[in-house]
Amino acid sequence: MSRPVELALLGAGGRGYYAYGEFALQHPQLVRFTAVAEPDLVRRERFARAHDIPAERCFDSWQALLAVPQLCEGLLNTTMDQMHLASTLAALQKGYHVLLEKPMATRPEDCVRLVDAAEQAGQILQICHVMRYAPFWQALKQIVSSDQLGEIINVSHRENVAYWHMAHSFVRGNWGNTERTSPMILAKCCHDMDILYWLLGSPVKRLSSFGALTHFGAENAPAGAPERCMDGCPAADSCPYYAPRQYLTESTGWPVSAITEDLSYEGRLQALQHGPYGRCVYHCDNSAVDHQVVAMELENGTTVDFVMQGHSHENVRTMRYDATKATLRASESAWLIETHDYLTGNVNRLEPGRSESGHGGGDAGVMKAFIAAVRGEDTEPLTSARASLESHLMSFAAEEARRTGRVIDMQEYKAQLRASQKD
Repeated sequence: MSRPVELALLGAGGRGYYAYGEFALQHPQLVRFTAVAEPDLVRRERFARAHDIPAERCFDSWQALLAVPQLCEGLLNTTMDQMHLASTLAALQKGYHVLLEKPMATRPEDCVRLVDAAEQAGQILQICHVMRYAPFWQALKQIVSSDQLGEIINVSHRENVAYWHMAHSFVRGNWGNTERTSPMILAKCCHDMDILYWLLGSPVKRLSSFGALTHFGAENAPAGAPERCMDGCPAADSCPYYAPRQYLTESTGWPVSAITEDLSYEGRLQALQHGPYGRCVYHCDNSAVDHQVVAMELENGTTVDFVMQGHSHENVRTMRYDATKATLRASESAWLIETHDYLTGNVNRLEPGRSESGHGGGDAGVMKAFIAAVRGEDTEPLTSARASLESHLMSFAAEEARRTGRVIDMQEYKAQLRASQKD
């Protein structure tokens, strides 16, 4: 049996600790973490204890870890979006193979720069577009790639973000202010852009987009609502976003686990009294849109309408594929894919296998794929940086279309991007 691949971790927050760290503990024969960089002492020590990492291999910044001689063959980068470029370039230069959380970077030219750097260095750079590895999406890929549906004419794909998830991550949380991180269409929806590109197998020819931040602003605050929920809000009983209702229940799993490292009732209460997750959703510094639509024409003639909206009763991606032989309808949360055949009238129902791993099995899948790539067993991983670049550029182009009101020609957009890098 091959020895486990050794990895260093940059960023021991939710994704690093709970998703990928847990995978390593469950599969010690495949992978083990031997070094960690994390500025938060509690998180750093927690990860080190869980993975038996000695003190000399624990660092308070990614810069400190990458300043010493290379510690292992691979590195998992789960730092915040705005740190991805510098930390990944440094890791590649040091000789590490890198598995990088999405999005690759917060500017299109930096995404291109990362792809070029990895290819020039001869290092693996793989992106955590985990949905490609989930059984649900792989089953959908198999159907779409076959002749079962015929020629795909139109696709309607919805990213329905639950109201509480919108408030947690994109109003109060780390991705609420796009000036500090990245726009919603990239931070949340680059998964969707990637899946559409992967499933349909055709680049986008042109696109347009509309969207805005409509609800989560001071003008919609209940009368007398204070800056923080805990400061005597008169709408506590009627507001679905009242922080104690979400964070002070018996549940301490995600997203509650994101607000503090002390998950006792007292610890969570302190976090709401003093931290960002106790703020009124109408009195935050958020700028992420809460709804957006993107209309796309692919080079093969297929049209796609994509919807993201943050006012859903549940987190669920739903989709409809209308083609020349059949219509396909699917729901990610229901794990159900239905095809309606035009000739026979038959309705076929498929329920892809469920997985307890995060993202419907995608988190485990991307880790296994990266391990195989580092071992040399997979020379063309599904989510290489080159494969993931196209969907990132789709997201950036969609955001430009939304901001400017223009229809974006993707060939022109890419040409302008290349030209700007030469200047």
